[in-house]
Amino acid sequence: MRRDVVGLGFVALTIAIAVFAFSPRSTPPLAATRIPVDRMRILSLASAGDALVAGGELGYLLRSTDAGKSWQVAKVDPERFATITAIRFTDANHGMAVGHEGQILRTVDGGQSWQELHFDEQDGSPLLDIRRLPSGDWLAVGAFGRALRSSDDGKTWQFWRVPGTEAEEPHLNALIPGADPDHWLLVGEHGLVMRSSDGGSTFEPMPAFYNGSFYGGVALDAQTWVIYGMRGHVFRSTDAAATWSASSLQAPVSSFGHAMLADGRLLIVGQGGIVQASSDRGASFQVVSAGGIASLTGLVPLADDRWIVATDQGIRIINVKAPPGATVTAPGGRT
Repeated sequence: MRRDVVGLGFVALTIAIAVFAFSPRSTPPLAATRIPVDRMRILSLASAGDALVAGGELGYLLRSTDAGKSWQVAKVDPERFATITAIRFTDANHGMAVGHEGQILRTVDGGQSWQELHFDEQDGSPLLDIRRLPSGDWLAVGAFGRALRSSDDGKTWQFWRVPGTEAEEPHLNALIPGADPDHWLLVGEHGLVMRSSDGGSTFEPMPAFYNGSFYGGVALDAQTWVIYGMRGHVFRSTDAAATWSASSLQAPVSSFGHAMLADGRLLIVGQGGIVQASSDRGASFQVVSAGGIASLTGLVPLADDRWIVATDQGIRIINVKAPPGATVTAPGGRT
């Protein structure tokens, strides 16, 4: 009798489990996945209208519409997980991004989604910068003298050897637009500085004046350029890039990015979490923010005395008016 009861109980339990397993019921939503923006290696930061767009390790492209308080992962098609090295927007909606394996991506919705235009599975060399030239052509440059050009808005790309770089194949680190459409600079490894006076159609090498790498620069007006690079080396030209003189820096560290403030000051960012500012159009720089061991790779000023900075250890927010030792915070983010 007891065996019958136990058997019937087991059968009833089995039926109950089966009914529960196959019965319709709602599934609670999964918890949002936190994006580790405070730990990711971010190599590029750009404005797209009122939004911020960042890119870096594993091919992540991130977007914020609340001044960096939260970040959303953009859709990238296809996902390659290739490191993003540079992001450039031509307006609030349209932009390009480049990265490792010669990857080139385009967005038409302000960085919410990206479509691949070029990828080279045979050559892992990274592209390091991309710009739209006055002609409408796109020019992408990168490691080992690599350059790609498109005259059909990115549909097709042709390999292009920059004249004068054939022998050494130096890394081409940055394209720098001038104050007018005709004049451009191309800077890179081994002190490479090349100048264009025809809107980037051709470049001519300038006489060498430094043997280290340049990572970027900016034109302050038609005559004044500032370029920056390794080990605290910043140079300024006041004669349309014909000759260059060394700027004075308070902190001799490598610089990887820059920004212009509304008050006319030029900021450069680099190693050791250091931000240096120039009030004399690049002749000299003084430290205005420092802290930590992260290398800063980009900076976007906000309208409320804060700066969003990209670093190799995540995205940070610098409160410009905060007391020393309490200037850096790390934002969060969710998908």
